[in-house]
Amino acid sequence: MKPSYLPAAPGDISKLDISEGLVIDLMMRRAALDRTMTLGELSRKLKLASSVLYPMFQQMRKLQYIEVTGMLGDDYVFNLTTAGRSFAHDRFQMCQYAGPAPVSLNVYTQAVRKQHARITVNRQRMKEVLSDLVITDEMLDQLGPAVVSQSSLFIYGPSGNGKTSVMERLHRVYGDAIVVPYAIEVDNQIIVVYDPALHQRVDYEEPRMDQRWVVCRRPYIVVGGELEPSMLELKLDQTSKVYAAPVQMKSNNGIFAIDDFGRQIISPTYLLNRWIVPLDRKVDYLSLSYGLKFQIPFEMMVIFSTNLDPTDLADDAFLRRIQNKIYAEPVSAPVFDEIFLRILQAKGIPHEEDALFHLRQLCEHSGTGELRACYPGDILRVLESVTIYEEKPLVVTKENISRAGQIYFARTEAVAVL
Repeated sequence: MKPSYLPAAPGDISKLDISEGLVIDLMMRRAALDRTMTLGELSRKLKLASSVLYPMFQQMRKLQYIEVTGMLGDDYVFNLTTAGRSFAHDRFQMCQYAGPAPVSLNVYTQAVRKQHARITVNRQRMKEVLSDLVITDEMLDQLGPAVVSQSSLFIYGPSGNGKTSVMERLHRVYGDAIVVPYAIEVDNQIIVVYDPALHQRVDYEEPRMDQRWVVCRRPYIVVGGELEPSMLELKLDQTSKVYAAPVQMKSNNGIFAIDDFGRQIISPTYLLNRWIVPLDRKVDYLSLSYGLKFQIPFEMMVIFSTNLDPTDLADDAFLRRIQNKIYAEPVSAPVFDEIFLRILQAKGIPHEEDALFHLRQLCEHSGTGELRACYPGDILRVLESVTIYEEKPLVVTKENISRAGQIYFARTEAVAVL
């Protein structure tokens, strides 16, 4: 999978977008950790070409911070002198980061803008993206334009009608990769952006590409009830003096989804006030620990999913900034039946001919009075557990559907009528 944008590697020090002082600090910290190493090894670990590091390497030799102990082919073997170790110790007191060299904030911003997702989909493509779900054409025709816009999307409606399932699959529309920096530099501070737990790395190599970037799939990051205000701000590790990027920054050029919106630790009002400008202007503002504020791109599709009334969560000013609002309504009888039959077919479960009608009746009488997309899968899972417990073969009959319904709906009187 080829990235849509490839940053060119700086061939020499004049093409470097960060200060020489910062690179020297990284070189000295890395050398202090590895003790004896070669210039080539230092180049690979800092993700900068030897031709970029060589002038600073020579500068450190003149200052007698580095001692060359031999050659490995055309490569220098070196370690730190006593003065060099003292210098590195001082650098460690300021910051302990010794990983890949960061890119500048300006270069990062340009890269994010250049990697803006441009999506072209039609109904057929949306059917392919959501092929493992039963979705009506009406729903597809609302989702399609929202995906094309790559702006914000509000999916709302009663629980159990597939909001989360749809949200989890929308990233399939992306057919390209992006580049994510290991870290960026702001005011000589290091902010780590690439997160292997959230970014899915792609096996792609291009020698001319700046190795300070990682080729990844466009991110899909979802948060639920655990979302709190601190996750939206820079997080400083007091020991290493290194910042971690907030979740929305890690979501750039992809999708950031908030599931069960309105049920987070963070209040809806706080989040909406925090993001009213980013959603409108595609920029966000972060602050370093000592108060320096700076701007970052807010280039992502934001999806809110909730079973609460949107008007109870947000005012008109905020809802106006969410261009796409889709109501996930209870499913119709034909859709409900198709969901049930798909699951039975996928799992190879035999069933009585009238079991489907019986399940639909049970759900209409014992649930909320509506048919919801989650009912067939949920009740079949209960039924699987029941048959294992009772040591019976798994066959979907009217009798064991009623048995599973008694457990699932906890309305024994209503289930018994059926």
